[in-house]
Formats: sequence, structure tokens, C-alpha cells
Amino acid sequence: MARIVQKYGGTSVGDVDRIKNVAARIKAFRDEGNQLVVVVSARSGVTNELIARAKAIHPNPPEREMDQLLSIGEQETIALTAMALEAIGVEAVSYTGAQAGIFTDKAHTKAKIKTIDARPLEKDLSAGKVIIVAGFQGINDDGHITTLGRGGSDLTAIALAAAIKADKCEIYTDVDGVYTADPRVVKNARKLDEISYDEMLELASAGSKVMQSRSVEFAAKYDVVFEVRSSFNNNPGTIVKQE
Repeated sequence: MARIVQKYGGTSVGDVDRIKNVAARIKAFRDEGNQLVVVVSARSGVTNELIARAKAIHPNPPEREMDQLLSIGEQETIALTAMALEAIGVEAVSYTGAQAGIFTDKAHTKAKIKTIDARPLEKDLSAGKVIIVAGFQGINDDGHITTLGRGGSDLTAIALAAAIKADKCEIYTDVDGVYTADPRVVKNARKLDEISYDEMLELASAGSKVMQSRSVEFAAKYDVVFEVRSSFNNNPGTIVKQE
């Protein structure tokens, strides 16, 4: 039995059918006896739609209210994913960032994670439940919702993997690993089986959209080995670790 943290991005949970596919994938891991914490993003397009609505009402919306607004994208996905799991016989529970014990500093729209109180997670994992956590968000000492900025769901997954001492951390996306160049642009780009944190940071600084640099920096700081892989097939991905 392994303890696994998985993260599914917006395209992976983009509609009801894709959420059902993600639930089926999670069930397969659960049926092998693994403990799972699953981090999900808002459905693709939802965050941009919410931002557009806010800007239509206020040209420069208050950052605190933007955090209140944007956090609902992930909260929709966690509830739907938990429902999809329950529908196929898997006991699941959804957590907001605050409920998952993710405490941040007071910077709205670009908060940094300070600590994670993993006790609620440990309790439900011990009870055999799959936990679905809203990525990209936490709570500050004043009790206000905060968001973590771009790449926040990846950061949530890696931070949770460190907090619960996960055996594996898997980042699911719409590409099946890290390539030498963008495979959608460069046809002969080669997928890498492994890459170091430093090399991954170089790719991020060069404009790679696979991972934001601060998520990789957090992984390097806490020695969280993670794998970037596709949610649309079962192919091995790219493992990111120390040299």
C-alpha cells in the first residue's frame, strides 16, 4: 500500500465526462489498496470567466474579493469529483484549502504557504476515504480565503505530499511528460524519462508551461519527488527529482 498525492489540472476535469474518467482512474488506484489525496483545479475556462465577470463589474477589483470569487472554481470541482467517486462506490470527502489545513501568509492573489496542519487529512485517510482537496487556495491567520497565484494547484499537491509524507506525487496534465521542447510546436521533441529539479527550473524560466518555478522550488526544498504524466492515457511520465 502506498500513500499517493495526485493533482488533476483544469483540462483533466473540464467537463462531467472528464470528471467521471478521473474518478475511474482514482478508483483503480484505490482498489489496489492505496491511500489517496487528490488535488483538483477549477474546470478549464472557469477561472478566466470569473475574472471577466469581476472586471465587468469593477475595473480594479479588491484582491480580497477576488480571492473569495476565484476560490469557488476549485470548490465546484472538488464536490463534483467526490460525487463521481461516491457514484462508483468509493467513499470520498471534499476539502477546501482551509479545511485541508493549508495556512498562508496574508498576501491576497499570490499567497505563500506557511504551514499545513495535516491532522484532518490523516484522520480521513485512516478511515479509508479518498480526500479531494481544492488546489490553489488556503486560509490566512485572519480567517480569510487566499489564493496562491499561477500554478497554485501544483504547489498545493507538492506541499500536501510533503506534509503527509506521501510515497508518490503525480501531476496529471494534458501532456504525457516533460519534453525537450513543446511537442505541440516542435514535432521531433523528445520526452524525458527523468529530469532534475534544476533542469526543470531552467525550463520554467525559459517559458515552459509544464510547471511554475515556485512549485519546483518547493519540491526541491522538501525533496518531494514527483511525476508529470497525462490524465488521458496510462503511459509513464517524467520523474522530477534531485540529480
